[in-house]
Amino acid sequence: MTTFDFTPLFRSTVGFDRLMNLLESSGQWTEAANGYPPYNIEKTGQDQYRITVAVAGFSEDELSVDVRENVLLVEGRKKETENGRAYLYRGIAGRSFKRQFQLADYVRASTAELRNGLLIVNLVRELPETMKPRQIPIATVGDTPKVTNAPSETADDSAAAA
Repeated sequence: MTTFDFTPLFRSTVGFDRLMNLLESSGQWTEAANGYPPYNIEKTGQDQYRITVAVAGFSEDELSVDVRENVLLVEGRKKETENGRAYLYRGIAGRSFKRQFQLADYVRASTAELRNGLLIVNLVRELPETMKPRQIPIATVGDTPKVTNAPSETADDSAAAA
């Protein structure tokens, strides 16, 4: 496996330490490197995402989905019940797993469901109002504001004037 030394980037950047630590640790996840269980990451909308994890053979009570400090942790704990079975070939993996996904700021897990052997976790990015772009009206200094809707005379005013 190829390793990268990010030390020169630490010396020349300020405020990117979280990103550098993420890059540095991404190659060191041994459980993620083995590819079990397989998963998909989809973008389903402007600010919506979906992570689908193949968890065939796991029941709902053997799975957990937790979010802690911008890390989504999907964990499966398989109960050991062999019941005296003697396998000639065992191709369906039934081992426990722990899969981590790093979430960006303001991304939260909204729902999780188990359907047809797939664990589906829906994520949404919710920016605070102060972070959303907004347009500031431009006023010209020295100009008087133009009145667009001048009050019109009503029938009562014209009758009073007559």
